[in-house]
Order: sequence, then C-alpha cells, then structure tokens
Amino acid sequence: MPVQWTISKPHQLVIAVARDELRLADVEEYLDGVAVADALPYRKIFDTTNASMMLSDADMMVLGARIRAYLKMGKLGPLAIVAVSEHAYQQARLFEVLAEGDRPVKIFRELHLAREWLDGFDSGA
Repeated sequence: MPVQWTISKPHQLVIAVARDELRLADVEEYLDGVAVADALPYRKIFDTTNASMMLSDADMMVLGARIRAYLKMGKLGPLAIVAVSEHAYQQARLFEVLAEGDRPVKIFRELHLAREWLDGFDSGA
C-alpha cells in the first residue's frame, strides 16, 4: 500500500506517509479514507519523502478538482506536505495551486518543520 495513514480523533490530526510509486488511485484511496472517517477538517501531514511521484499533470488536475469539491462540502483543515525531492516539491506546488481554497497549505523539505507548523493550529481537542 503506497499510502499509509493514521487518524487521531483526540488530536484531530491525520498523518499520511507515501512510499514506493505514488499514483492517482493511491491518493484517491487516502482521500476516501479521510472523508469516510469525517477527518477532512483535521490538520494533515502528507509525507512524500520515500515516494516516487508517478502523478501526471492531468492526475494533479483531478486531485485539485476533488479538493475544491470537498471545500464546497465544508471546512478542510490545514495541510503540510513534505516533499524532499525536487520533482515531489514541484508536484506539491502544482497541487497547491490547483487545490486552492480557504485553508492553509504549506510545503516543507523536512518533516519536523511540517509538524511544528501544524502544531501552531488549534486542534480543537
């Protein structure tokens, strides 16, 4: 499974770690899991450090449209994306632009900086 995630309801936090080849279906499966768990408003880290990004520009447009649809349904929590490689960073930037909405999104090169940033938001816990 290229994306593994944990959802902490008490901390209102989702931590997702991508590994191996990351494809559109993998991200969609993750998004479905978060939506079904009613965790869309939670703070999120999506770590791509150990993933090979296999997402085309068309895939990124699909993801952007999906996020914009979620925004119409309700509030989305802040998202920290960890992207170490230049390719992953560029894809994260594209996602940030395509999924633009009323929620904070920030891209980091280091996981601990992403966590520090997210910790600055009220968890609601």
